[in-house]
Amino acid sequence: MSTSPDFQIRLARETDIPGLHALIEASVRGLQANDYTPAQIAGALGTVLGLDTQLIRDETYFIAEAPETGMMAACGGWSKRKTLFGSDHASVREPDLLNPATEAAKVRAIFVHPDHARRGLGSLILAHVESAAQAAGFHHFEMGSTLTGVPLYRLKGYIEIERIAVPLHNGEALPIVKMVKPA
Repeated sequence: MSTSPDFQIRLARETDIPGLHALIEASVRGLQANDYTPAQIAGALGTVLGLDTQLIRDETYFIAEAPETGMMAACGGWSKRKTLFGSDHASVREPDLLNPATEAAKVRAIFVHPDHARRGLGSLILAHVESAAQAAGFHHFEMGSTLTGVPLYRLKGYIEIERIAVPLHNGEALPIVKMVKPA
């Protein structure tokens, strides 16, 4: 279990799902408003930007919480499946398993509650996720980042390789940045 002075990281459980939905929505609405329009946020929440419960079932999704209160401050995970981003309701799902010898683990759905932004929790979750994926045999990483996350991921060694405009159900499109971190 990774820790910081005020937070510890643990595996997410099925019972955390309602709290994770609330955390993700607060994060998106509070931290991504400078990069996306209200219409893009409304169209993306719950589909492109949301929780993929397969990660919880695969035991690859984590929560940073305050140990004394159990309050969720951040979440994120990795996947051994081909899906690059999106929630249970996204149209871009690819459930096939990856080959850790030849394919990149997918870094997925890292969100920080706005009340806890700029405290290193995104970095803490990312380091934990990379370590867990490495322990499972993966040697490099890939993600579909929001525009908001790109500066952090660049600092952590990720390289932008493509920009994707993901169509949303409300007629909008959400820019996502495909990034990789080589071994």
